[in-house]
Order: sequence, then C-alpha cells, then structure tokens
Amino acid sequence: MSALRLLVVMVAVLVAMPVMAETGRPKVGLVLSGGGAKGMAHVGVLRVLEEMNIPVDIVVGTSAGSAVGALYASGMEVHDIEERFIQMDWVSSFRDDPGRAYKPVRRKRQDWRFPVAPGIGVRADGLHLGGGIIAGQNLGFILNELTRSASLVEDFDELAIPFRAVATDLETGEEVVIGKGNLSEAIRASMSIPGVYAPVTLDGRLLVDGGVANNMPVSVARDLGADIIIAVDITDPLLEREQIREAYSVVGQLTTMMTRRNTEQQLELLTDRDILIRPDLEGLSSADFYQAPALFELGASGARKHAGELRHLSVGEEDWLHYRSRVQSKSSSPGLITGIRFDDRSRLAGNFLRQRIRQQSGEPLDVQALEEDLKRIYGLGYYETVSYALAPAEGGGTELVIRVREKSWGPNYLSFGLSYEDNFENETRFNLATSLRMTGLNALGGEWATGLQLGTQPWVRTEWFQPLDYGFKRFLTLGGEYFRESLSAFDGEGERITEVDITSRQLDFALGTELGVNGEIRLEYMRGYATVDEQVGQPVAPSGSIQSGSLNLRLVHDSLDDTFLPESGGFAGIRGRIERPGLGSDRNFDSVTVMALGTASWRKTSLTGLLYGSAVTRGVAGIENSVLLGGFRRLSAYSQGEVAGEDAALAGVFARQEFGGPFVPWFAGVGFETGNAWSSLGDARWNNLLWSGSVFAGVETFMGPLQVATAYNNEDDWSAYLSLGFSFTRLFD
Repeated sequence: MSALRLLVVMVAVLVAMPVMAETGRPKVGLVLSGGGAKGMAHVGVLRVLEEMNIPVDIVVGTSAGSAVGALYASGMEVHDIEERFIQMDWVSSFRDDPGRAYKPVRRKRQDWRFPVAPGIGVRADGLHLGGGIIAGQNLGFILNELTRSASLVEDFDELAIPFRAVATDLETGEEVVIGKGNLSEAIRASMSIPGVYAPVTLDGRLLVDGGVANNMPVSVARDLGADIIIAVDITDPLLEREQIREAYSVVGQLTTMMTRRNTEQQLELLTDRDILIRPDLEGLSSADFYQAPALFELGASGARKHAGELRHLSVGEEDWLHYRSRVQSKSSSPGLITGIRFDDRSRLAGNFLRQRIRQQSGEPLDVQALEEDLKRIYGLGYYETVSYALAPAEGGGTELVIRVREKSWGPNYLSFGLSYEDNFENETRFNLATSLRMTGLNALGGEWATGLQLGTQPWVRTEWFQPLDYGFKRFLTLGGEYFRESLSAFDGEGERITEVDITSRQLDFALGTELGVNGEIRLEYMRGYATVDEQVGQPVAPSGSIQSGSLNLRLVHDSLDDTFLPESGGFAGIRGRIERPGLGSDRNFDSVTVMALGTASWRKTSLTGLLYGSAVTRGVAGIENSVLLGGFRRLSAYSQGEVAGEDAALAGVFARQEFGGPFVPWFAGVGFETGNAWSSLGDARWNNLLWSGSVFAGVETFMGPLQVATAYNNEDDWSAYLSLGFSFTRLFD
C-alpha cells in the first residue's frame, strides 16, 4: 500500500471514529410543547439532560418550545439561555412602540394630546385593523439577538442540532413544519398567538402559533428519524367548572381545549421506549414571564423524576465531550457586512430607507446602531414591522437584508386622547380628542394631519408636513388652527371675579430642520386674530377682534422616554416671538419663552426637575397672550388661571416611587413648586414668589396616568385634584 493510500485510510478512520461511537446508540428526538412563559421549564429539562450526559440528535418545538429548542439547537449553552431569559425585558416583547426616544420631535409635540393609537386605519372602503394587537416589532429584535450565532444558517439541518419549528397555516389550519429560512422568523411564526401577535408571512403562507395545529409535535420528530423521543408537555390543564367564571377564563378554556386535544392525539404516538416529562407547574400561568428561576427549577425537578427512564440514554464522558465539541463548533459570527439589500415595497422613494441606515458595507455588523436606526424608522409610523436578517452573500461574506412591511391597514390612521382635571372646587376641565394622520402622500413622505378636541378647551388644527429631502432633515409645514381658552381673574382672597372666553384663529407657515435625533428648529410666520367672546363679572378686556401677525423661532430638544411619567431624558425649549404691525398685528411686542425639564431614575425612584419662564421683553402683549399658572403641577394649590400675567416663572421638583409589578404598576410621590406671574418682569421679587407642596398617587392607564393629589400653599390654602393625562411638555406648547 502506497504512503498516500495509507494516509487517506488513516484520515478516514480518524474521521469515522466519533461517528461510529455515536451510531451505536439510538437517535434521540427532543419534543418541546408550547405554553407561553411556562416554556422556560424546558430549560430546566435541558439542564438535567446535560447533567446526565444525554445527547440530543433532533429538536422539534412549538411556540415557546420552538424558542427554547432553537436556542439549544443553535449551540447556545444552557446556562446562557437561563441568563438571557432572566435578564430579558419581557414587557417590551409585548409592545411594538420602541419608545418615545425614537420618534421625531414633530411626533412628540402632540403625543400628550393623542396618546392612544389603537392601530385603526382609514381608507375609502372604511375602517381597518391590523392582524394582531402586537405586530411583533420588538419581539423581532429580541429573536434576532438571541439567534445571531445561527443567522447565516438557511437549512436547519445544518444547525448544531437539526431543528424544526411548527406553525399553523391560518388559511387552512394545517400544520406547517419550518426547516429552512431565517431562524428568528421561524420562531416568530411558531409563537404568533392568533389575535395577539400579527401573523407571519413565509413562503406565501400566513402563519400563526403552531399550538393551533400541533402543540406537541411528536409526529414531526418521528418523521425526522427519531428512535426515542423525550417529550416535554407543559400544556395547560382544563379548568374545573367552578374556575370558569369570567370572560377571560372562558376564552382561556376554549384555547386550552384546542391545544389539549391535539396534544393528546400526539401523545398517543409515544411508545414504551419514549419518555414523557410533565413538570408540575401548578400555580403558574403562561403569563408568568418574571418567574424564570422558579420555572427552570420546576422543569429540572420534573426531568429528575424520570432519571431512571433516561439513564440508558447517557453516554460516556469521552463521547459526551465529543458531542459537545461538535455542537459548539457550529456556532459562528456573521463577520463583515459585504452588502446591504432593502426588501422594500412601500410607496416611498427607495432612498428613503438608505439615508436612515448608518451601517456600511465592509464593516462589522453594529447591532446596537442598526437597531436604533430601525427603531427610528419604525417611529415614523409608516410600517407594521421594520426588521433585519443576515444571509450568505453570493460572492462570499454576509449580506444585511433590511425588511420593511408596510401597514396593511394604512396609510391613514386614527389616534385618540382624553384629558381631565378637577380641583373639586371651582374648576373642571374635560377634553376628548381625535386625530387623523394621512401618510405617504408623495415619494418624499408628505403627510396631512388633522386634530379635533371637544370639551372645555375646544381645539382644531390641520397641518401639511412636507419633507424637502429623503432624510426628513429639512421640511416645511403649512397649517391652520382654532382654539378657545377660558381666562379667569381672582381677587386677593382667591375668589373668581371674572371669566373671559378668548377664541383664536390662525394660519401658519414654517421652515424647519431636524437637529440630530431629538432636536428640531423652526422659523414660523403666523397670521390670525383673537376675539373676546364672553366676559362674566367685571370686564377686564376690550371686546372685538385683535389682529395677530408674528415671526416665531422655536428650538426644541426632547429626549424624554415617556410623555407623562418620564424616567430618563430631558426637554429643553426656547421660543422667541416678534409681533409687529408690519406683519399684520395690532400689537407691537417681543417675547421669549424657555423651559427645561430633566428626569433621572434609580431603581424604581424617579426625580424630575422643572424650570419654566416667559417674558415680554418689549412692548405690551395683551390679555390674549397672558401666561396662566395655577392648576395641577403649575402651582397646584392655586386654581387654574388664578396666577396670570404677561410674564411668569415656575420651578418645581417631583419625586416618584413606583410600586407593583411590571404589568400593573402604580406610583406615589411628592412635589414642590414655586413661581408667580407679573404684569412686568420688573415686578418680580424673591419675597413675592408663591409656593405649593403636594402629595400624589396614581396608576398608569392607556390614556395616561390617573392621579389623585392634595396640595398646600403659602397662603394656608388646601386643594385636591383628580387628573388624567397630565404632561409637563404641554406647558411649552
């Protein structure tokens, strides 16, 4: 035998030895059922299998089982899976909104007035809704991060362990076994709970949660050649009659019936050689996402009860080390990005997306920067999902694919708002608002928004927003506005002596530019008039119309993470105004308004500081331009409008402590405010500052925080408030 042939034979034997060591044992298939948060019990089962040196050759999962199974099949260590689940922000996975910080300033400007955006689209053929309460935007980012080591694998047989995810065809109800494509998308399809998460489109099929068709896919593992199946069943048991009392429990029972029935059918396929593990998860539900450590241990305990049945599947230390080294060697890094492709079928111009992505070809993937860019694109409100995937490039390397899915229920959207403030004495303000935003009106992304507010402060505004470039850096707006405000005058004892209704109408035109992510500057010309419609009590203003014409320069930075209860970020704004007869005004004055707001948090305690000031620097502004203080968090122990003047200053500090869990939080805190209003800033003195201290508590609602408060001021007066939807930023608007 020649030396070359001898070398070939020796290499072949060395390569075959580990294979031969494993072919002497049965092929083990691990089948993981769906069950929401209880799926974390699967991780405990995996831990025990590794403690017992039991190799797994096939992994098949449905819903939550597909998520755990995919991570394990991709080569992730069990302790890493546990750490990821413990640290995960589960609440964000059930939200699409990436956060206020990723919205442009123009969106933030009115979000206190229209906080409710339920995903109602308006078209010529009527109103439309999305395919689910949650589109899965943030969930997609989470799954991309978890599966990054397998992002270039397109055939799931090439994973560290061959894997299949099971979903359901929404059109036919048939089981769909996913074995190719993008791993994160496969998981996303398998766990798309109908009516909660929007369906996922893969290969032309509309897919939802696999639990609808096959929650315990034993048959899939058997078809893949599994000799012995380890099945882990975490399906909810059916409720007893006395437990079925409310609508929620009725819906839950129907869902459990559906999954329990197909689960039992699959369990009948198990033989005496197979092992069925049912962890004792009584008292825990599919929504207990923050009980990860307990679920891990319960899963491990359930597996250890079957140690006797599992023991014959264990292998020796040498074979186990070979198995683990083979599994770990399949994990990889995507490396350099050699190309960027946009999967975009939207109405906007192709450059619209490219100018918003900072990732460049020839550079390593910057996941943090990429996700921030995609969140900002999503924050514009045009797309149902904005995601990315990695794929092998044709010429070698890694291709970054940016995928945008335009909202099927758009392009026009409704939003709503409700505000309420009552001091239980002499002031109640109630307003109901709605807005229609029409988007994608031209290739550059023109928009037309119209808002209407009815109640004690009627308001209507319509505005055309026109970008002047693909990046929205420069823009112009053309708008019209109507609003009515009630002003009150009080005597020295705090008694109301006059009430004045002033109605304003205006047209405005502005040129602006974005300053980074959270900044904006606008130069605006405004022309309109105000009328004193009604005076009750002592007359304080002349009747008739007052013409207005002004130039306004507005500079804003807004990085607050929440409109109503910020925990981080800040707001800073300055607005200069010039009113001149030459601009069409009856007045001749200059004014400046400034505001600064900052928030910092530690654990569940937040501290917010406020500074506000407005002054007429030249001329006389008139009653229609008065600054109103008083009311909730504007010198709380004074009535709204009780403190008024052409010039005003306000400072406040508020401490808030959160209580309760992540899904039903409530809060309580204290505040202190000081300030006053004067007919002239020259009248301001330290000794004429007013102050107010308050104690408050509340809960977060979809309309904004609902709060109750009591306040005490320097004049020994007490006030109480019930408030819904208060936002500090409305002081500047």
